[in-house]
Amino acid sequence: MSEFQSVFAQHLAGYVKLRRQLGLCFEYQRRMLRGFDRYVHDRAYQGPLTEELARSFATAVPDTTTTIPARRYVVVRHFAEYLATFDPRTPRLDPKAICRARRQPVPYIFTEEELEQLVCRALEFARRHPVSNRALQAMIGLAASSGLRLREVRGLDLSDVNLETGTMTIRSSKFDKDRLVLVHATTLDVLRAYAVIRKQIPGSTAEVAFFLNTRGHRFKRTNIEWLFRQLVRRIQLHPARGKPPSFYSLRHTFAVRRLVAWYRAGANVQALLPALATYMGHVHYTSTSYYLTATSELLGVAAERLGQVAEGALHGEEE
Repeated sequence: MSEFQSVFAQHLAGYVKLRRQLGLCFEYQRRMLRGFDRYVHDRAYQGPLTEELARSFATAVPDTTTTIPARRYVVVRHFAEYLATFDPRTPRLDPKAICRARRQPVPYIFTEEELEQLVCRALEFARRHPVSNRALQAMIGLAASSGLRLREVRGLDLSDVNLETGTMTIRSSKFDKDRLVLVHATTLDVLRAYAVIRKQIPGSTAEVAFFLNTRGHRFKRTNIEWLFRQLVRRIQLHPARGKPPSFYSLRHTFAVRRLVAWYRAGANVQALLPALATYMGHVHYTSTSYYLTATSELLGVAAERLGQVAEGALHGEEE
């Protein structure tokens, strides 16, 4: 039975199947297309896909920015291009109808002290669930030290984690690619400690997921996000302006601090960006530049590095 029910059901199913056959994960887009399908079906709409229909679906969300509406519109617009090969009534949707704001929100970069607070306080988050606390501590430490995405952390299976060598296999990540990640020695100790306690969870031997909740099942994304928000609130971490840090801030922090470390070591940062992109699971290293936001620390070491280069060039001219 098809997961789609609207007048576009057959072509929506075909479109999702085609995109996946091309090697794309397409999970986020599939969920959004299901929302579009429900939107059309609930209104008993039977006509062709029009600009008006696409815009009304895109803006039918309580969002103060254009980010979510723009994403919804883009997904439907791409589907419309596919649909046009079967239904000539389908127009070419205007790519500029709903533009996403170009300005990215200022990311939250954790300090070393804040990361230490998060890791330590996670152990006492819920007194009745010490195993869950250990899992939360391990997930935070892993994301902060390896830059893994939230879905990559929760998606780890026992077979993906080698606690002897400290390597992890990240499967079916973004763009449906697999990669190996080497874990830092201190993070590996935390993971080993969690693995010992994990065995105490009822039914854990039958569950393939590495990180388990109190019921012995894989954590849901929403559960991890909620736990992290509550932990951040308890520690009272909040920027003077903007949104409070999220679990994703751990990945951003990893990338920025890696760049700072390279600058301080005098490394060729530009040449190392492709390596960082591969480690973080990006197809193009230019995508990694999003995480390399100019923080005060980053600007400081970059300015210091530039000053050293300029001073060296000046001495060269004097000689």
